[in-house]
Amino acid sequence: MTRVWDVPVHDSTRVRDVRVAAEDAAGHIGLGRDRTAVAALVATELATNLLKHGGGGQILIDTVDADLPEPGAGRGPAVQMAALDHGPGIADLPTALRDGFSTSSSLGAGLGTCRRIADHFEVHTVPGRGTVALARVHAARRDRAGHRLPEAHAPVRAGGINIPLAAAAYSGDAWACVRSGDRITLLLADGLGHGPAASKASGAAVEQLRQLAHLPPPELLGALHTALRDTRGAAVAVARLDLATEHLDFAGIGNIGARLRSAEGWRPLLSRPGIVGAHRPARLPQCRLPWTPDSLLVLHSDGLPSRWTPPPVDLASSWDPAVTAAVIVRDSSSAARPVRDDTTVAVLTPTPQDHRS
Repeated sequence: MTRVWDVPVHDSTRVRDVRVAAEDAAGHIGLGRDRTAVAALVATELATNLLKHGGGGQILIDTVDADLPEPGAGRGPAVQMAALDHGPGIADLPTALRDGFSTSSSLGAGLGTCRRIADHFEVHTVPGRGTVALARVHAARRDRAGHRLPEAHAPVRAGGINIPLAAAAYSGDAWACVRSGDRITLLLADGLGHGPAASKASGAAVEQLRQLAHLPPPELLGALHTALRDTRGAAVAVARLDLATEHLDFAGIGNIGARLRSAEGWRPLLSRPGIVGAHRPARLPQCRLPWTPDSLLVLHSDGLPSRWTPPPVDLASSWDPAVTAAVIVRDSSSAARPVRDDTTVAVLTPTPQDHRS
């Protein structure tokens, strides 16, 4: 099941809760003592920064796969920490990111030190709209001599943000991205309803993806339909990118939203009505679209507004995809719109040339 730590941060008493959540997440994936301490420090600084620059906000802590290199070259699971706020934005981001620049009541590390010690750190801030700060910490890969191995990057990156309804411990949504040779498959599943039973259904879909990532989307959905019969069922969307032919195949069942951006603009990708594991459509065609250097794929569960559209400010392909997902979630939410379900956004983007090894 998908475990997510959702901690509101509106006063200094919640900073400790964020630190404890980061330590719990690190233990969940078996990080060692040193890397757990790094995750705890980064989480503490993110929470303190929320209070100083954003007037409070939300910290989401999750465990995710770190990257999509060739099999055997990855860095394993990571603790992902995302801080979201609707504040005024950080007026002087270069200064805030300077190593040793300390926010008030912090441990004295500051965002600059977080950028240095985290395995990935990125901040997106816009005056008047708020800030998204994202960090990931994973177990360092080392050779037999104990030297840290260089990172390996795939031609594309995947990332996501998962928010359980009412800050529940488990989300009924789950997403994953798996590589099989030259094919990369992004899946988003929304278990029927919410809570542990919904999480079991979406988690079963992710486990099947890890075993059957070589299948085209319609065949994978057929296998999922059989595997999820003993669960509540789920809405599932599957997108498979072929790196060799540079095309994207998509198929879905249920109300998972999907949009693909290209040079011509945004195009919706349509799923068929039904519930995987309960009501499968008789025909399940897939659509095939070109994948270009400016492509960007967004999958989202129905926790977003039903008429969500991409924001007028362009979503840059150079952003970490989890930052893109967090910006979408932040900008589509408001206090006036009650949330009635888990909310997940998963994004697939090309890897910027200067990020590739």
